[in-house]
Amino acid sequence: MTPRDAADANDSRWSDLDRPPLNATALRRALVRDGGHGGLYCDVEVVQRTGSTNSDLAARAVAGDADEGAVLVAEEQTAGRGRLDRRWTAPPRSGLFFSVLLTPSEVPVACWGWLPLLTGVAVATGLSRAAGVDTALKWPNDLLVTVDGAERKAGGILAERAGEHGVVVGVGVNVTLRADELPVPQAGSLALAGAVGTDRDPLLRAVLRSLEEWYGRWRTAGGDPAASGLQEAYAAGCATLGRVVRAELPGDRSVVGEAVAIDGDGRLVIATEEGVQEPVGAGDIVHLRPA
Repeated sequence: MTPRDAADANDSRWSDLDRPPLNATALRRALVRDGGHGGLYCDVEVVQRTGSTNSDLAARAVAGDADEGAVLVAEEQTAGRGRLDRRWTAPPRSGLFFSVLLTPSEVPVACWGWLPLLTGVAVATGLSRAAGVDTALKWPNDLLVTVDGAERKAGGILAERAGEHGVVVGVGVNVTLRADELPVPQAGSLALAGAVGTDRDPLLRAVLRSLEEWYGRWRTAGGDPAASGLQEAYAAGCATLGRVVRAELPGDRSVVGEAVAIDGDGRLVIATEEGVQEPVGAGDIVHLRPA
Protein backbone atom coordinates (compact mmCIF):
# COMPACT_ATOMS: atom_id res chain seq x y z
CA MET A 1 0.00 0.00 0.00
CA THR A 2 1.30 3.43 -0.91
CA PRO A 3 1.12 6.31 1.62
CA ARG A 4 -1.39 8.14 -0.54
CA ASP A 5 -3.81 5.23 -0.28
CA ALA A 6 -3.51 5.01 3.49
CA ALA A 7 -6.84 6.76 3.83
CA ASP A 8 -8.49 3.84 2.04
CA ALA A 9 -7.53 1.50 4.87
CA ASN A 10 -9.10 1.10 8.28
CA ASP A 11 -7.40 3.04 11.04
CA SER A 12 -7.81 1.62 14.53
CA ARG A 13 -7.66 5.03 16.21
CA TRP A 14 -11.07 5.83 14.68
CA SER A 15 -14.02 3.83 15.91
CA ASP A 16 -16.86 6.07 14.72
CA LEU A 17 -18.66 3.94 12.14
CA ASP A 18 -20.75 6.95 11.10
CA ARG A 19 -17.58 8.51 9.70
CA PRO A 20 -16.02 6.09 7.22
CA PRO A 21 -12.78 7.07 5.49
CA LEU A 22 -12.68 8.58 2.04
CA ASN A 23 -11.90 6.20 -0.79
CA ALA A 24 -8.92 7.80 -2.51
CA THR A 25 -8.78 5.25 -5.33
CA ALA A 26 -12.44 5.74 -6.23
CA LEU A 27 -12.10 9.52 -6.05
CA ARG A 28 -9.16 9.49 -8.46
CA ARG A 29 -10.99 7.14 -10.80
CA ALA A 30 -14.02 9.44 -10.84
CA LEU A 31 -12.22 12.78 -11.15
CA VAL A 32 -8.92 12.24 -12.99
CA ARG A 33 -9.67 11.59 -16.65
CA ASP A 34 -7.45 10.25 -19.44
CA GLY A 35 -4.30 10.12 -17.38
CA GLY A 36 -4.75 13.69 -16.23
CA HIS A 37 -5.67 15.05 -19.68
CA GLY A 38 -9.08 16.28 -20.78
CA GLY A 39 -10.14 17.66 -17.42
CA LEU A 40 -8.95 19.94 -14.65
CA TYR A 41 -7.77 17.36 -12.17
CA CYS A 42 -4.40 15.68 -12.55
CA ASP A 43 -4.31 13.95 -9.15
CA VAL A 44 -6.34 13.48 -5.99
CA GLU A 45 -4.37 12.57 -2.88
CA VAL A 46 -5.92 11.76 0.49
CA VAL A 47 -3.79 11.91 3.63
CA GLN A 48 -4.85 10.87 7.10
CA ARG A 49 -3.61 13.90 8.97
CA THR A 50 -1.74 17.11 8.25
CA GLY A 51 -1.40 20.63 9.54
CA SER A 52 -2.91 22.46 6.58
CA THR A 53 -3.67 21.22 3.07
CA ASN A 54 -3.27 24.78 1.80
CA SER A 55 0.22 25.10 3.25
CA ASP A 56 1.27 21.67 2.01
CA LEU A 57 0.00 22.16 -1.53
CA ALA A 58 1.37 25.70 -1.79
CA ALA A 59 4.80 24.45 -0.74
CA ARG A 60 4.68 21.75 -3.39
CA ALA A 61 3.63 24.27 -6.03
CA VAL A 62 6.48 26.63 -5.18
CA ALA A 63 8.92 23.71 -5.31
CA GLY A 64 7.61 22.64 -8.70
CA ASP A 65 6.23 19.38 -7.31
CA ALA A 66 2.55 20.00 -8.14
CA ASP A 67 0.67 20.77 -11.34
CA GLU A 68 -2.59 22.58 -11.94
CA GLY A 69 -5.49 20.45 -10.82
CA ALA A 70 -3.62 18.75 -7.99
CA VAL A 71 -6.05 18.07 -5.13
CA LEU A 72 -4.91 17.39 -1.57
CA VAL A 73 -7.51 16.12 0.89
CA ALA A 74 -7.00 15.52 4.61
CA GLU A 75 -9.12 13.37 6.88
CA GLU A 76 -7.96 15.60 9.74
CA GLN A 77 -6.28 19.01 9.86
CA THR A 78 -4.39 20.06 12.96
CA ALA A 79 -3.62 23.62 11.83
CA GLY A 80 -6.43 24.45 9.45
CA ARG A 81 -6.76 28.17 8.80
CA GLY A 82 -9.50 30.51 7.77
CA ARG A 83 -9.26 34.15 6.82
CA LEU A 84 -7.29 36.43 9.15
CA ASP A 85 -5.38 33.34 10.40
CA ARG A 86 -8.35 32.05 12.35
CA ARG A 87 -8.15 28.41 13.40
CA TRP A 88 -10.42 25.83 11.79
CA THR A 89 -10.82 22.69 13.90
CA ALA A 90 -13.02 19.63 13.50
CA PRO A 91 -12.95 15.96 14.54
CA PRO A 92 -11.29 13.50 12.14
CA ARG A 93 -13.41 12.47 9.14
CA SER A 94 -16.22 14.84 10.15
CA GLY A 95 -15.93 17.12 7.13
CA LEU A 96 -14.34 17.93 3.81
CA PHE A 97 -10.91 19.54 4.15
CA PHE A 98 -9.14 19.96 0.84
CA SER A 99 -7.11 22.27 -1.38
CA VAL A 100 -6.78 22.62 -5.16
CA LEU A 101 -3.93 24.19 -7.13
CA LEU A 102 -5.04 26.51 -9.95
CA THR A 103 -2.80 28.28 -12.47
CA PRO A 104 -5.07 30.52 -14.56
CA SER A 105 -2.31 31.80 -16.85
CA GLU A 106 -4.71 33.12 -19.49
CA VAL A 107 -6.58 35.24 -16.93
CA PRO A 108 -5.23 38.68 -15.94
CA VAL A 109 -3.90 38.66 -12.38
CA ALA A 110 -6.26 41.55 -11.62
CA CYS A 111 -9.14 39.08 -11.98
CA TRP A 112 -7.72 36.42 -9.66
CA GLY A 113 -9.53 38.01 -6.72
CA TRP A 114 -12.64 36.29 -8.05
CA LEU A 115 -11.24 32.82 -7.30
CA PRO A 116 -12.47 32.57 -3.68
CA LEU A 117 -15.91 33.81 -4.78
CA LEU A 118 -15.91 31.33 -7.69
CA THR A 119 -15.00 28.57 -5.27
CA GLY A 120 -17.85 29.62 -3.00
CA VAL A 121 -20.35 29.37 -5.85
CA ALA A 122 -18.96 25.99 -6.84
CA VAL A 123 -19.05 24.58 -3.30
CA ALA A 124 -22.57 25.86 -2.63
CA THR A 125 -23.82 24.48 -5.95
CA GLY A 126 -22.19 21.09 -5.46
CA LEU A 127 -23.43 20.68 -1.90
CA SER A 128 -26.95 21.77 -2.77
CA ARG A 129 -27.07 19.10 -5.47
CA ALA A 130 -25.47 16.27 -3.49
CA ALA A 131 -26.64 16.99 0.07
CA GLY A 132 -30.01 18.54 -0.63
CA VAL A 133 -29.26 21.42 1.73
CA ASP A 134 -30.09 25.03 0.98
CA THR A 135 -26.81 26.89 1.18
CA ALA A 136 -25.97 30.57 1.00
CA LEU A 137 -22.77 32.60 0.73
CA LYS A 138 -21.69 35.23 3.18
CA TRP A 139 -19.26 37.61 1.48
CA PRO A 140 -16.47 36.94 0.94
CA ASN A 141 -15.85 33.32 1.88
CA ASP A 142 -18.33 31.69 4.26
CA LEU A 143 -20.86 28.98 3.51
CA LEU A 144 -24.09 29.32 5.50
CA VAL A 145 -26.79 26.79 6.30
CA THR A 146 -29.95 27.03 8.39
CA VAL A 147 -30.11 25.05 11.63
CA ASP A 148 -33.29 25.27 13.74
CA GLY A 149 -34.24 28.47 11.94
CA ALA A 150 -30.91 30.17 12.60
CA GLU A 151 -28.19 31.03 10.12
CA ARG A 152 -25.00 29.09 10.86
CA LYS A 153 -21.55 28.90 9.28
CA ALA A 154 -20.84 25.42 7.95
CA GLY A 155 -17.83 26.10 5.79
CA GLY A 156 -15.18 28.51 4.66
CA ILE A 157 -12.78 29.17 1.79
CA LEU A 158 -9.21 30.45 1.81
CA ALA A 159 -7.35 31.38 -1.39
CA GLU A 160 -3.60 31.99 -1.26
CA ARG A 161 -0.96 32.72 -3.86
CA ALA A 162 1.42 29.87 -4.56
CA GLY A 163 4.45 31.33 -6.27
CA GLU A 164 4.20 33.62 -9.26
CA HIS A 165 1.74 31.62 -11.35
CA GLY A 166 -0.47 29.71 -8.94
CA VAL A 167 -3.30 30.04 -6.46
CA VAL A 168 -4.27 27.41 -3.91
CA VAL A 169 -7.92 27.44 -2.94
CA GLY A 170 -8.70 25.66 0.31
CA VAL A 171 -12.13 24.52 1.43
CA GLY A 172 -13.37 23.35 4.80
CA VAL A 173 -16.94 22.11 5.25
CA ASN A 174 -18.51 20.63 8.38
CA VAL A 175 -20.42 17.55 7.25
CA THR A 176 -21.33 15.35 10.23
CA LEU A 177 -20.48 17.56 13.21
CA ARG A 178 -22.97 17.06 16.02
CA ALA A 179 -24.25 19.86 18.21
CA ASP A 180 -21.90 18.97 21.07
CA GLU A 181 -18.90 19.04 18.71
CA LEU A 182 -19.39 22.52 17.29
CA PRO A 183 -16.40 24.77 18.00
CA VAL A 184 -18.57 27.86 18.50
CA PRO A 185 -22.35 28.34 18.90
CA GLN A 186 -22.54 30.11 15.52
CA ALA A 187 -21.22 27.04 13.67
CA GLY A 188 -23.29 24.44 11.89
CA SER A 189 -22.96 21.36 9.72
CA LEU A 190 -24.71 19.72 6.80
CA ALA A 191 -26.06 17.02 9.09
CA LEU A 192 -27.54 19.54 11.52
CA ALA A 193 -29.08 21.38 8.55
CA GLY A 194 -30.95 18.22 7.52
CA ALA A 195 -28.76 16.92 4.70
CA VAL A 196 -30.30 14.01 2.81
CA GLY A 197 -26.86 12.44 2.56
CA THR A 198 -23.61 12.87 4.46
CA ASP A 199 -21.43 10.35 2.61
CA ARG A 200 -18.34 12.46 1.99
CA ASP A 201 -17.24 10.67 -1.20
CA PRO A 202 -20.20 11.81 -3.35
CA LEU A 203 -20.18 15.20 -1.65
CA LEU A 204 -16.52 15.76 -2.54
CA ARG A 205 -17.04 14.54 -6.10
CA ALA A 206 -19.97 16.90 -6.55
CA VAL A 207 -18.05 19.89 -5.19
CA LEU A 208 -14.95 19.22 -7.29
CA ARG A 209 -16.99 18.70 -10.46
CA SER A 210 -18.81 21.96 -9.79
CA LEU A 211 -15.47 23.72 -9.26
CA GLU A 212 -14.16 22.29 -12.53
CA GLU A 213 -17.25 23.56 -14.35
CA TRP A 214 -17.18 27.08 -12.92
CA TYR A 215 -13.42 27.45 -13.24
CA GLY A 216 -13.55 26.35 -16.87
CA ARG A 217 -16.33 28.79 -17.64
CA TRP A 218 -14.50 31.68 -15.95
CA ARG A 219 -11.19 30.83 -17.59
CA THR A 220 -12.78 30.54 -21.03
CA ALA A 221 -14.20 34.04 -20.52
CA GLY A 222 -10.72 35.36 -19.74
CA GLY A 223 -11.68 35.92 -16.12
CA ASP A 224 -14.58 38.21 -16.97
CA PRO A 225 -17.05 37.71 -14.09
CA ALA A 226 -20.02 39.04 -16.06
CA ALA A 227 -19.41 37.13 -19.30
CA SER A 228 -18.84 33.88 -17.39
CA GLY A 229 -22.03 34.31 -15.36
CA LEU A 230 -20.03 34.22 -12.14
CA GLN A 231 -20.93 37.70 -10.93
CA GLU A 232 -24.64 37.03 -11.38
CA ALA A 233 -24.44 33.59 -9.78
CA TYR A 234 -22.55 34.87 -6.76
CA ALA A 235 -25.01 37.73 -6.24
CA ALA A 236 -27.95 35.34 -6.52
CA GLY A 237 -26.56 33.10 -3.80
CA CYS A 238 -25.14 35.78 -1.52
CA ALA A 239 -26.94 36.13 1.80
CA THR A 240 -25.10 39.38 2.52
CA LEU A 241 -26.80 41.39 -0.21
CA GLY A 242 -29.88 43.34 0.86
CA ARG A 243 -28.87 43.30 4.51
CA VAL A 244 -27.63 45.96 6.86
CA VAL A 245 -24.04 45.05 7.65
CA ARG A 246 -20.99 46.32 9.44
CA ALA A 247 -17.70 45.99 7.62
CA GLU A 248 -14.77 45.87 10.01
CA LEU A 249 -11.85 47.10 7.93
CA PRO A 250 -8.08 47.17 8.35
CA GLY A 251 -6.85 50.07 10.44
CA ASP A 252 -9.66 49.77 13.02
CA ARG A 253 -12.14 51.40 10.65
CA SER A 254 -15.70 50.24 10.12
CA VAL A 255 -18.48 50.99 7.65
CA VAL A 256 -22.18 50.43 8.37
CA GLY A 257 -24.84 50.36 5.69
CA GLU A 258 -26.83 48.18 3.32
CA ALA A 259 -24.93 45.70 1.17
CA VAL A 260 -26.28 46.53 -2.28
CA ALA A 261 -24.03 44.87 -4.88
CA ILE A 262 -20.99 42.83 -5.79
CA ASP A 263 -18.94 44.95 -8.20
CA GLY A 264 -16.84 43.82 -11.15
CA ASP A 265 -13.81 43.36 -8.92
CA GLY A 266 -15.67 41.09 -6.50
CA ARG A 267 -15.93 43.79 -3.86
CA LEU A 268 -18.96 44.25 -1.63
CA VAL A 269 -20.62 47.62 -2.21
CA ILE A 270 -22.11 49.15 0.94
CA ALA A 271 -24.55 52.07 0.78
CA THR A 272 -24.12 54.18 3.92
CA GLU A 273 -26.64 56.47 5.58
CA GLU A 274 -24.60 59.39 4.25
CA GLY A 275 -25.51 58.38 0.71
CA VAL A 276 -22.05 57.04 -0.14
CA GLN A 277 -21.58 53.74 -1.93
CA GLU A 278 -18.33 52.31 -0.60
CA PRO A 279 -16.74 49.21 -2.16
CA VAL A 280 -15.09 46.93 0.38
CA GLY A 281 -12.39 44.56 -0.84
CA ALA A 282 -11.20 43.10 2.45
CA GLY A 283 -12.48 42.92 5.99
CA ASP A 284 -14.89 41.15 8.30
CA ILE A 285 -18.59 41.47 7.56
CA VAL A 286 -21.16 41.29 10.36
CA HIS A 287 -24.80 40.76 9.38
CA LEU A 288 -26.74 43.20 11.55
CA ARG A 289 -30.30 42.64 10.30
CA PRO A 290 -32.03 40.16 8.00
CA ALA A 291 -32.74 41.12 4.39
